[in-house]
Amino acid sequence: MLKKLSNGCVQLVNRFLPDPFLFCVILTILVFIGSMAVTGAGFVATVAGWGSGVWGLLAFSMQMALVLVLGNAFANAEIVKKIIEKIAGIAKTPTQGIIVVTAISVVCCWANWGFGLVIGAILAKEIARQVKGIDYRLLIASAYTGFVVWHAGFSGSIPLALATPGEEALLKATGGAVSEAVSTSMTIFAPYNILACVIILVGLPLINAKMHPSKEEAFIVDPKLLEEKVVEKKAPVTPAEKLENNPICSLVIVVAGVIFLVNYFATKGFNLTLDIVNFIFLILGILAHKTPINYVNAVGEAAKGTAGIILQFPFYAGIMALMTFAPNGVSLASVISNFFVSISTHITFPLFSFLSAGIVNFFVPSGGGQWAVQGPIMMPAGLELGVHPSVTGMAIAWGDAWTNMIQPFWALPALGIAGLSARDIMGYCVICLLFSGIVVCACFALAGMGILLPAGI
Repeated sequence: MLKKLSNGCVQLVNRFLPDPFLFCVILTILVFIGSMAVTGAGFVATVAGWGSGVWGLLAFSMQMALVLVLGNAFANAEIVKKIIEKIAGIAKTPTQGIIVVTAISVVCCWANWGFGLVIGAILAKEIARQVKGIDYRLLIASAYTGFVVWHAGFSGSIPLALATPGEEALLKATGGAVSEAVSTSMTIFAPYNILACVIILVGLPLINAKMHPSKEEAFIVDPKLLEEKVVEKKAPVTPAEKLENNPICSLVIVVAGVIFLVNYFATKGFNLTLDIVNFIFLILGILAHKTPINYVNAVGEAAKGTAGIILQFPFYAGIMALMTFAPNGVSLASVISNFFVSISTHITFPLFSFLSAGIVNFFVPSGGGQWAVQGPIMMPAGLELGVHPSVTGMAIAWGDAWTNMIQPFWALPALGIAGLSARDIMGYCVICLLFSGIVVCACFALAGMGILLPAGI
């Protein structure tokens, strides 16, 4: 039954899902029309609103490109390859390979989403090299599906924003609903949230494994095609070449980087921001490759996979600008959010907040962007209905992560590492969307009824 359903989804996606660039162009057109209809703004004014936001994700685009490049470059160091080979060696069959990569991806994405995206894709490639008969598309999809839990974990931007002291910032982000920091014990470590994560950790690997096609239908890649390009090393002759191959230069940077990281964690705690994750991969990559020229070559090879990020992220920034474009005080995002508020009770509000966030995430696939769009609307509404802000915040967080399973935005780094397109994996990700959606809906239904809430609510 499950295999037939997944095969149907794969065929449907392969037939109708366009290239991710065309996908975001179509989204742009749809949101443009919707924004004009909702705001009453003219064509030229709406174009101006779109154009003013196109470059709003430049810093984030660079961060995401570095997630791909630095993670891939680090993984291609000889010492790291051996470690990954040993982990991949746990899997002896296609079923075991899918289970291993899914479980590790879920755990790593819960710990830190940037780390999980990179590690999952790299481990999947290594398992594809070692395990005969494994479907490569499902393997990479399994690595990506672990991303569904990211916003419920340690690097979730919404629970971390709620936990950060600062009355003025909290009041602004939550539309006046929250003035004091909300502890992660009431968000990340809330019983209903932990239950959802545990069920997904246990169930998702098994579901992904059940989707593995038969030998005749499996998409198997020749392991030789997955080997990274080996740069021929020549003995240094000139002073410049000797300097390029001198590990002392790399060691100086590594020492400075370690000192910075020790001081950072000592003064700010275990706060793994995206910049810190990239910095860690940068220092580890320089250390693992030993010499400066080795690292330069590794980064140059890894950078070839960043085309999708560079091309598409400006369009998503424009879409986000259109979603929040409100020349008359009303935006498309606010209309969507207010609709779900209007049909909610205190019992159904967490569930409807989750579903509305899932819809908005199609057009605003950034956690921080989602919070900026929905926080000022949903948080006061929840408070008025008697729903604790921690529950509303986590509902928005889960909705933001949920529909990433059928939104290519976040899959681009993993696809760049794997050398696949979105249509190769999204059919399998639809099954993850359905499974995780059922799990999370059930948990928020319980939370709405006052079951599995943390102490103090």
